[in-house]
Amino acid sequence: MKTAEKILEIESLLENLIKKNREGSILRMKILFFSHLYQDLSISMIIEKLGIKKTNFALMSAALEKEGCLVIKKSNMDRRCRVIELTEKGRKELDNYLTEVGNNFGATPIEIEQNLDSLSRFLNKII
Repeated sequence: MKTAEKILEIESLLENLIKKNREGSILRMKILFFSHLYQDLSISMIIEKLGIKKTNFALMSAALEKEGCLVIKKSNMDRRCRVIELTEKGRKELDNYLTEVGNNFGATPIEIEQNLDSLSRFLNKII
């Protein structure tokens, strides 16, 4: 199998894994995760990293804010920018989701972490 085919297969398998483990949207988990990972990053930069349209982000982030999973506020560093802050409820939802996904890999947490770190480093190099 060629590299491009393997990448497409991995993407499809990951999407199926996400759908299997969580009712709701893949986008929902991505926004919660990126909000956790990039706490001081502007919303526009998060949208760019996610590779989605502003309208899709706006709709999902508004729903997450209404549910109490995140707070959208002005940046302390640049008042023109808005940032997302994950609430305790959002953190718990993300933690529960990550635990569910991790339990499906059938490996030790350390093995999973090492393999995912390798994959993440590789993908960050090529993107």
